[in-house]
Amino acid sequence: MSGQASVGLRIEERAGGKVGFVTIDNSAKLNALSSPVMLDFVAKVDACGADPDMRAMVVTGAGSRAFIGGADIAEMAGLDPAKARAFITRVHGCCAAVRRCPIPVIARVNGHCYGAGMELAAACDMRIAGMSARFGMPEVKLGIPSVVEAAVLPQLVGWGRTRELLLLGETYPAGECADWGFVERVVADEALDAEIDKVLASLLACGPNAIRLQKELITRWETQPLPQAVATGIDTFARAYESKEPGRMMAHFLKEQAERKARTGKN
Repeated sequence: MSGQASVGLRIEERAGGKVGFVTIDNSAKLNALSSPVMLDFVAKVDACGADPDMRAMVVTGAGSRAFIGGADIAEMAGLDPAKARAFITRVHGCCAAVRRCPIPVIARVNGHCYGAGMELAAACDMRIAGMSARFGMPEVKLGIPSVVEAAVLPQLVGWGRTRELLLLGETYPAGECADWGFVERVVADEALDAEIDKVLASLLACGPNAIRLQKELITRWETQPLPQAVATGIDTFARAYESKEPGRMMAHFLKEQAERKARTGKN
């Protein structure tokens, strides 16, 4: 880990395509989101998402102590109303970059995940946490409300849990957050990377175009009433056939099925 705050981007070539790993490294402050870090993060996420060969992205924090410990309190302490608006808009910008990214984004949660960090995790498509991870929205204990992508929390954990998180400002272990539905998977800390690899392997086995269409559709569903969501799904299904991917993958599936039947004599 470097002594200066930075955001790293590492690209790995895997069977099935490229995977981007975006790492927030501000270890002196539990990987807190300062303005320079946030601007760098958005640039790295956008660059990764713009690569047509990229299949998935993993967002994490450097070291084992924190995913993201929150927004930079030292910077927030000196804000006035105008600067506060600009600062929190940058926090939203990080979350928006993840949500508009055309590929699945996985939050690899290691250690503390508070405030802006929990909002960024909420913006990701999936959250996989080590057992020692802890989550919370402590802004009210610092004299400010939780805002921007905290608005996503009711969709993930319901209104009651959201009120508890935002009004009490307490912290919770990963297992409890998994019970709420905020975290999809919790594993032993030493198994975190192996679990990430397992999820990536599943994603890479799917159709690249289908995955991009699916993420786009899920994002649109979040703000659409049911009849419109169904109509959007029909349009997206038709768009899938603008590429040769469905025909190719279904032909492969049918061939494997026929070969299996020939070997076993069973359907």
